[in-house]
Amino acid sequence: MLSPKRSKHRKAQRGMMKGDTKRGATLAFGTFGLKALDEVWMSARQIESARQAMTRHMKREGNVWIRIFPDKPITAKPAEVRMGKGKGNPEGWAAVVQPGRILFECDGVPMQVAKEAFALAAQKLPIQTKFVVRHDYKA
Repeated sequence: MLSPKRSKHRKAQRGMMKGDTKRGATLAFGTFGLKALDEVWMSARQIESARQAMTRHMKREGNVWIRIFPDKPITAKPAEVRMGKGKGNPEGWAAVVQPGRILFECDGVPMQVAKEAFALAAQKLPIQTKFVVRHDYKA
């Protein structure tokens, strides 16, 4: 699973996700992409699950690019612990995803295969997504 090799701070503040994404909203590497329509913290497990579903459907042909990286530490307190006594310990990593962000890109497969692969990947994700195609694509 994806996680940073090192981070500046062990625990991060929650932050805000309002508004559309400011970067990563256009296809940069592949011909087809999966675009987020909602905001969410996407866990490393969810990203990996979607990636596996995609690559297995594509039968490992073509290229896949993951355009998000889980670099935000998510903390949690143990079960049945009273309020207070500070912030919980880091439990995992998440990527902050805003509407308009390209999550995955692929290339080297027919459009129908890519569409089916992204549909399988989208089922693994906790948000609404949209299939996008590069503007200069010729079938």
